[in-house]
Amino acid sequence: MSAPPPLQIREANAHLAAVHRRAAELEARLEAAECTVRAQAERLARHDRQLSAALDELGRAKDREIAALREQLLTSEVAVQSLQAALRQRDKLIGQLQPRAELLQDLCRRRPPLAGLLATLAEAERLGPLPASDSLPGGPSSPLANSTGEEEDRDQLEPAVFGTTV
Repeated sequence: MSAPPPLQIREANAHLAAVHRRAAELEARLEAAECTVRAQAERLARHDRQLSAALDELGRAKDREIAALREQLLTSEVAVQSLQAALRQRDKLIGQLQPRAELLQDLCRRRPPLAGLLATLAEAERLGPLPASDSLPGGPSSPLANSTGEEEDRDQLEPAVFGTTV
């Protein structure tokens, strides 16, 4: 076998050197890509831990808020029941006071006529009783007496006395 010509050896050496450079370049790129992938994986893992911690905190905050809302709901329900009981008591009291209010309204409507009646009674009281004389017109034996005949059957009546209580 004969030795290859020097040109062919130089070309083969140049080709081997180029292949070697290309392999070294690819290995460097691979190493850089692996470093990038590791860094990204670390960042993703760190971000995943942060998101997981944030999610856990959100869950705890949600649970605290639910507990607070439940407590508020129970407090509100107790307040509503208390207000409903107070409302029932007031309705009962209104029911008890309604007839009295109607009576007072009726009294207020009748006050002016009652005041007039009381003034008339006071005037009659001021005038005093009639003298007990048989000679006066309208006396017991007088035909002007206001008698229906029933008075004669009754026992002796007490004389009328006008007075007021007001």
